[in-house]
Amino acid sequence: MASTVGTLIGIVLIPTFFKVFSKAVAKLELTGSVPSIVMEALSVSNIKRIAKTATAPSKNMLLNLRYRMIPKRLLLIHILITGVYTIGVLAAYYSATLVPTDKQLAASASSGMINGVASILLTLFVDPQSAIITDQALRGERPYGDVKALVVLLIGAKLLGTMLGQLIFVPAANIIASFYR
Repeated sequence: MASTVGTLIGIVLIPTFFKVFSKAVAKLELTGSVPSIVMEALSVSNIKRIAKTATAPSKNMLLNLRYRMIPKRLLLIHILITGVYTIGVLAAYYSATLVPTDKQLAASASSGMINGVASILLTLFVDPQSAIITDQALRGERPYGDVKALVVLLIGAKLLGTMLGQLIFVPAANIIASFYR
């Protein structure tokens, strides 16, 4: 549930992040130093300035995006992988309560393997397609709006993935436990 709430907060902060990030990139071009930008950003006055310039997502922002140009299979895969990521550690720990005492450590240690597989799947299926879309936009082969739509849809898919994780939490823990019974 915390993952879902955190993702919702992240969604609300996306427009503000875009503003802050573009200003940070402009500053980076001037200073050439990421640590100095981070130190400057953490000053009280800059934190107040960032808070004042916070922008909520608008309905108009969402309606103007080109969603049809983003592969639906990419989003579905992202939802599934996020679901696994969301519950990987907790399902492994919960599965430890479902197995005999001498197998509990092994069951709980499987969390690393689960999240490792999820990382590999993300790297194989989601990241390359996202990079291709971004690269095509940079080369002018597709509009920059496709990248914005991709970001919004991937974050929406992440939200759905965290919700899916809540649904598959107990079944996943049982599957993990079945390997150690």
